[in-house]
Amino acid sequence: MAIKLVAILLVGVLAGALPGPALAQNCGCGASVCCSQYGYCGTTKDYCGAGCLAGPCYSSSSSSGGGVSVSDIVTKDFFNGILDQASQKCPGRSFYTRSAFLRAVNSYPGFGQGGSSDDSKREIAAFFAHVTHLTDHFCSVEATNGSSDNFCDTSSTKYDCAPGKSYYGRGPIQITWNYNYGAAGESIGFDGLNNPEVVANDSVVSFKTALWFWMNYVHPAIGQGFGATINALNPEACHGENKIAKARLNFYQEYCNQLGVSTGYYYNKVHIF
Repeated sequence: MAIKLVAILLVGVLAGALPGPALAQNCGCGASVCCSQYGYCGTTKDYCGAGCLAGPCYSSSSSSGGGVSVSDIVTKDFFNGILDQASQKCPGRSFYTRSAFLRAVNSYPGFGQGGSSDDSKREIAAFFAHVTHLTDHFCSVEATNGSSDNFCDTSSTKYDCAPGKSYYGRGPIQITWNYNYGAAGESIGFDGLNNPEVVANDSVVSFKTALWFWMNYVHPAIGQGFGATINALNPEACHGENKIAKARLNFYQEYCNQLGVSTGYYYNKVHIF
């Protein structure tokens, strides 16, 4: 990676570091509280009605923007087509399931919303492009050698690290750091600080943490193109030669092709040269 063979140019809002705890406009609401389309927490129709992103929303979670159904897009063939590329010895083979994903999506009816049916498919393709790369086709449940670092940010006073607990990458998006485990746990309904292991033991919770992070930090950038989603998840991949960005771009293009949709205009805002 030290040899500069590839440069990634992302046109748009690409500044920022790894997200910290979800605040007002990023939600991070409690388990029984809705996240409104504008990113605020509440329980009334203004929060749980049209455009609700997460929580006990009034709208059905089976459909996303453009009147498409997530379960119709993420078919068994699509999901298993990713999973089947993982070795039989991979722990993720028996952990990640389409059923667990769809159960988790029920808590995030905003996933894939906003725009046409093609836009919905692009967001789903983007989500699985990142997940495929982060887990090596659903092979990994926990980060390799993750326990070598506890990923405890002592400056996060709201989410103090629990003694003996480690907050390394787990799940489809490899959620990391105590502040993310704490905020995700508050929103989903588990003790992320004292029981971070649940993300690697409960497949539905695992997918929920991925969708929680996605809806809070990645979904708002989806309109800026796939490059912006790379920046939202791994900003370090947006500078200089980086195989992470190139690999995820390739997966995104592959999944868009499988879903019968173009990569979109803003895909051309990401150049590899």
